[in-house]
Amino acid sequence: MPAAARGGPGRETGAARRPSGAGAWFLVALGAGLTLLLVAMPLVLIFAQALRRGWGAYLTAVAEPDTLSAIGLTVLVVLVTVPLNMLFGLAAAWALAKFRFRGKRLLTTLIELPFSVSPIVAGVIYVLLYGAQGYLGPWLAEWDIRIIFSIPGIILVTMFVTSPLVVREILPLMQAQGTDEEESAHILGASAWQMFRRVTLPNIKWALLYGTILCTARAVGEFGSVSVVSGNVRGETNTLPLQIELLYNDYNAVGAFAAATILAMLSLVTLVVKAIVERRAAAAR
Repeated sequence: MPAAARGGPGRETGAARRPSGAGAWFLVALGAGLTLLLVAMPLVLIFAQALRRGWGAYLTAVAEPDTLSAIGLTVLVVLVTVPLNMLFGLAAAWALAKFRFRGKRLLTTLIELPFSVSPIVAGVIYVLLYGAQGYLGPWLAEWDIRIIFSIPGIILVTMFVTSPLVVREILPLMQAQGTDEEESAHILGASAWQMFRRVTLPNIKWALLYGTILCTARAVGEFGSVSVVSGNVRGETNTLPLQIELLYNDYNAVGAFAAATILAMLSLVTLVVKAIVERRAAAAR
């Protein structure tokens, strides 16, 4: 269930209490042990492997032109896809929560479709649609527009796989709040923009920010769909996850782990921001 459905990110349901008894402490130890084994230890090993030949080799690997290009492309994809998905999420959630219309359930299902479709399948769909032999390929070629094996294709598939994340965080909150406050503002003479800025946005801001963080994290690490549509052109269409795979397949372990540390640090920054958002959202309640 999205965090917003619980009233916002980071909200704890029910009163937590200290563990008592052997069974409770066993569950705590099991959870902590599995977290260390499956999450913390792999992260530590990535940094250890990246630095095993020293800081000089590490910095040289990170400064490789292809790796720098992959980092830049990854940042570009995030800068384009996340704001667009924020706008899409707001518009879709607003329409679904505030209006009644025929086909509403179908629209909700379609918005959630990327959750159930494999990223690889999503990539193949875009190739079939926009590729040279795809349905729109001849028309795009006439206008000298290239989508597959280029940056627009990477951005499109990333938008596809990340599109439900913002919607699913703010939609339950909008539905729970209803339309009473907006209707009151409308009666008092507020415009649509004033209603959104002064009534709707303050109520959903933490859920919106939380969904944006999730969208960013997914866009940074997306691999499957991007690998299908990018063409894996070194220094041109490789995002950071693809660059890591190529370096590893080239037996360049230091380069692969050095690039992986950049990806891991981006993820850690996202987690820190997420924790700050959850704390401030909890304090705001």
